[in-house]
Amino acid sequence: MPVLVEALPDAADVVVVTLDRPERRNALDHATLQSLDDAITHAVAERARVLVLTGAGGHFCAGADLTGVEDEGFVDLLRSVLEGLHSAPFPVVAAIEGAALGAGTQLAMSCDLRIATATASFGIPAAKLGLTVDHWTVQQLARHAGDSLARVMLLGAEVLRGDRLYASGFVHRLVDEGGVVEPALAWARELRALAPLTIAAHKVMLGVAEHVEEPPPVAVEARAAAWASADFQEGLAAFRERRTPDFRWR
Repeated sequence: MPVLVEALPDAADVVVVTLDRPERRNALDHATLQSLDDAITHAVAERARVLVLTGAGGHFCAGADLTGVEDEGFVDLLRSVLEGLHSAPFPVVAAIEGAALGAGTQLAMSCDLRIATATASFGIPAAKLGLTVDHWTVQQLARHAGDSLARVMLLGAEVLRGDRLYASGFVHRLVDEGGVVEPALAWARELRALAPLTIAAHKVMLGVAEHVEEPPPVAVEARAAAWASADFQEGLAAFRERRTPDFRWR
């Protein structure tokens, strides 16, 4: 299975969800997203108190598996997962080491709390592929990482380390290399002792406070133009052929 779901032996209402495609640095394909979506839905139905999201093999998530990213069904499923993490009525903790790129950064950003190593890598390399993230992602990244870092990640396609994002407040706790899961589980045990209805209410109010308005038509048109462009096809082809893409205004 591409996703492992476990409950802590001493705390059955703490659910640990592990992306388990280490050979692909836990890149997301359709099957992984569907399993992740199912795991979140099940955790909500079972009234979990905390969910910890992490990745196997030393990486959180290297992004979308580009064999399927151009499929609209993939985009819709990713949106369902992101919204599920964001709206779950309990704290969701992202435990991050290694790569958290593209959709990996989106996953981390959808969680309530982030714990990472100093060398964990975050980025939205969409401009290297010719694709465009959605309005929600842009607004959330600017809100949580700050406008300046959001610009360098989105417009410069730069990859930033965990320690830099800790300084900005995007990462909430920084841990030593070689073991992010145990500190995340210790934090989860602290969180599960808090009043669940209070947490649920605060999450609702935080969601209202950070509500993202629907993008204006000009933003919708700009994103659609990028996804329909020859540059997008060139970006995918260059990635698969391991060469530098030749982007133009096209």
